[in-house]
Amino acid sequence: MNSSITYRALAALLVAITLSACKDAPAPSPAPQSDPNVITPPSSLAARLAIAITAEAEFRDVLRVSGRVEADESRLARIGASVTGRITDLEAIPGQDVKRGQLLATLHSVELSTAQLGFLKAHSQRLLAMRAAQRADQLFEADVIGKAELQRRQSEFAQSEAEVSAARDQLMVLGMSEGAILALSSERNVNSQAAVRSSITGTVLDRKVTQGQVVQPADTMFLVADLSRVWMVAEIPEQQATLIRRGERVEAEIASLPGERLSGVLSFVGAVVNPETRTITVRMELDNTDRRFKPAMLATMFVQGPPQRQLAVPGSAVVREQNLDRIFVEIGENRYALRAVTLGSEYQGMRPVISGLAKGERIVIEGAFHLNNERNRNARGS
Repeated sequence: MNSSITYRALAALLVAITLSACKDAPAPSPAPQSDPNVITPPSSLAARLAIAITAEAEFRDVLRVSGRVEADESRLARIGASVTGRITDLEAIPGQDVKRGQLLATLHSVELSTAQLGFLKAHSQRLLAMRAAQRADQLFEADVIGKAELQRRQSEFAQSEAEVSAARDQLMVLGMSEGAILALSSERNVNSQAAVRSSITGTVLDRKVTQGQVVQPADTMFLVADLSRVWMVAEIPEQQATLIRRGERVEAEIASLPGERLSGVLSFVGAVVNPETRTITVRMELDNTDRRFKPAMLATMFVQGPPQRQLAVPGSAVVREQNLDRIFVEIGENRYALRAVTLGSEYQGMRPVISGLAKGERIVIEGAFHLNNERNRNARGS
């Protein structure tokens, strides 16, 4: 009986010891979680990666402004009549190419015919005064008249010559050529038809009159431009005006010519600020021999500011994911971490670093896209 009690006591003691040991034993620690943004690429991928140390590069701020194509004002002519008259014929229409001296319109002008009559009258008076002066010279030589009479006749002749010259100048102001004036003086036929001719070789951009309309010398009838060279004009906000200099390199894009980037220099920078728009006008010149650029075309001009040095990364190093720019940074032997960064606009293949990277860090500049694909596969597999 005592032996049985002893065995039971020993068994109870062993169970208690076992339970106590189990209670005091530490719980197993959970398996460490891997960072999904860190990757150790396989050797085949690692061999394709190119690593570089971050450093500074030269950047220029690029100002993007709206622009337009305009005719070169030095190659633009506003053509009107030289006399007041009524339009009887129109010979040119908008879009037509014209040569210098080509007839654009014809007017009937009372003013022109009146001026021609005045010229013929002055011409006749000159002939009479010339003959009187010649006769007086003969009479003076024959001692028939005195010197005072001779001088009076000569003075009248000189006055008549001045009147003819003034009448001739008036006809030239009214648009008559020297040849037409000589024909008038010899044929003595008054012509009230006035011709309006192009003063340059170019294209008719606009016709502002209609047949039968009465026009005056101050009126513009036709707008003609030589479009072999045109202007690209833009307005720069006054806040950036101090950064812009004549001769700066600029680029431009025209909306109707997608995919084409035009290059040039600023040939003009305005000296005053427009008080209504608070902008200054700038322009670049474009060769337009092939007539691709049309006045009033909409464009975008990219104006570069002064150079600045800033930490930068190549565009090939950037991984765009979830609307964020990311860079693979080397954190150990064949270990890379994907890091979100803030970058500026690309300039000559480089992106300026605003935040997220420090100078001297080692980053992946080639193969980042494939490295990110491998990281995503690993994350889905885990």
